[in-house]
Amino acid sequence: MSSSYAVTLYSIFITVFVYLLSLRLSRRFPSPFTTPVFFSTVVLIVLLAASHISYKAYLPAKGVMTYFLGPATVALAVPLYKNRGILARYFLPVVGGILSGSMLTVGTALALAKIFQLSHNIFASLAVKSVTVPVASEVAKIIGGNEVLVAGFVMITGMIGAMFGLKLLSLARVHDPVSRGLALGTISHGIGTGEAVKEGELQGAVSGVAMGMAAILTSFILPWLF
Repeated sequence: MSSSYAVTLYSIFITVFVYLLSLRLSRRFPSPFTTPVFFSTVVLIVLLAASHISYKAYLPAKGVMTYFLGPATVALAVPLYKNRGILARYFLPVVGGILSGSMLTVGTALALAKIFQLSHNIFASLAVKSVTVPVASEVAKIIGGNEVLVAGFVMITGMIGAMFGLKLLSLARVHDPVSRGLALGTISHGIGTGEAVKEGELQGAVSGVAMGMAAILTSFILPWLF
């Protein structure tokens, strides 16, 4: 077995192990900082750095694991189908929430760009922060964003949403499952949807719809605005 295969297998093993460990830790000690996405990311970076494994060497392992994102995303259709009656009942509020949420994310990016006098490149990268990475990357190419910055902004946005989103909604006394799922999916894309699914099937279904519709709306709106 070549060293590259060994590195790939080792990278997959520690990634899965750290994630499973973070799941157990988050159940035992619930906290924004034990959220699996945040905690496992930090621990994994430390382990890879200690093992002297570069990001380039880690890429083949990433490719293997991200292959399974397709089936995982399709699986979101199951709770969506089970809750189709509820979603149909709230169709107009859901669409309105997604549209206003998508516009708000672009508006906050514009406000930050004006306040801190950010360049067009950074502003364009920041504007797609609430859309899942594959869509955000393609939109960024059209509006003049930087793909590396886009990936970073999208990950940070999703992580913050997963860590604090549900807690902030609870503090704001937003307890309706449709509203909670809608907020997470619109603002925190797939990472937020993962947290929504853990809270409840309905929240996960709404979040999945919000994530997809927000991506479609943003891909239409941003090229027109820029």
